[in-house]
Amino acid sequence: MALAVLAAAFAAGLVLFAALGIWQVQRLHWKHDLVARVDARIHAAPVPAPGAAEWAASTPKDQEYRRVHVRGEWLPGHDTLVQAVTEAGAGRWLLRPLRRDDGSVVLVNLGFVPEDWTAEPPAPGTAEVTGLLRLSEPGGGFLRDNDPAQDRWFSRDVEAIAARHGLGPVAPWFLDADAASAAQAGTPWPRGGLTVVRFRDNHLGYALTWFALALLVAFGAWRFALEEVRVRRRWRQRSTEPLDAADGSP
Repeated sequence: MALAVLAAAFAAGLVLFAALGIWQVQRLHWKHDLVARVDARIHAAPVPAPGAAEWAASTPKDQEYRRVHVRGEWLPGHDTLVQAVTEAGAGRWLLRPLRRDDGSVVLVNLGFVPEDWTAEPPAPGTAEVTGLLRLSEPGGGFLRDNDPAQDRWFSRDVEAIAARHGLGPVAPWFLDADAASAAQAGTPWPRGGLTVVRFRDNHLGYALTWFALALLVAFGAWRFALEEVRVRRRWRQRSTEPLDAADGSP
């Protein structure tokens, strides 16, 4: 009974670790495909930002990181500063709403500004912005929740920011402006084009770890089986050896 339980444990461990290794290989292929698709979107020519109908007919993940452009007028008095840490240091993202020609509103991340920077009213007239479409970041940052009542933001939560400023319905995404679009203000700040597109890709290492554990279990089962055969063989040999007559045994 004990041998059966131990054999079942070896088999279960082998199957489990092998399955986890295969799953990580599948995740590896998925991640490489994702990186290739996102890279193609980032370097593609900009296209018009999706309208409400196009967005509803698509999957948000299929729209993320598309290079798009929007055209409209800035809505002054509704700037939002969101905590940011970039290659330029610690500071804030400057988010400003843009009313498009069709009447819809899009939040535009114009880029990074220092902590002590003071915003100036946007220039009147039509503005054109090109950048990367990004998905909303609801809730807040790591261990820090957004506080709309105090206008304190740790993530670019589109819905909450729109509600805080009374913007009404807005696009459920925001636009990360590129460097050229942010530079239209004619001042060093905000600094656009700081979007970091980086995907963690540890799946190969994980897969090798799981497969190594599977091999270790298989090796342990093989060694245990060899030892069991050796013990049983020795036991049979002893049981068939003739008894010494000096023992007085029959």
